[in-house]
Amino acid sequence: MGTLRTIDQRREPRSDADLALMVWGVDTQGDRFLQQASAREISLSGALLSGLDAELRSGDVIGILYAGKKARYRVVWVRQSGNGLKVQAAVHRIAPDECPWKNLLEEEHAAASPEVSPSAHSHFTS
Repeated sequence: MGTLRTIDQRREPRSDADLALMVWGVDTQGDRFLQQASAREISLSGALLSGLDAELRSGDVIGILYAGKKARYRVVWVRQSGNGLKVQAAVHRIAPDECPWKNLLEEEHAAASPEVSPSAHSHFTS
C-alpha cells in the first residue's frame, strides 16, 4: 500500500505563533460561551484554535478578540485534542472584518524580508 500524503492547499503562508485570545459564540447546545484559547498557525484569513471547552461544529460563527481587535470567524473543522478534554478548531475570517493579528504578521514579514542594499542594484558599466 502507498503512503497517504496530504497536499497543503492554503492560499497564504501560515505563521507558527502561540497567541492568547478570547473566543465567544454559541455552542452546539445553544448556550453562549466566552473563554480564553490559543491560536497557532495564524494567517490573515485564519488560524488553528486550541484549548476550547465549547462544543462547536463546522459552519458555526464565533468571535475572536486579540490585542483589542475583534473579528468574526467561521469554523471550518473541529476535532478533540489529544487529551480528550479540549477542542481544536480551524477557523476562517469572515470579510469584511479585519484580521486582529494583521500587525503581528506584517511585523514578522518585515523582519523576515532581507533588506536589499543599494549596491545590489548597481550595474557595472564598461
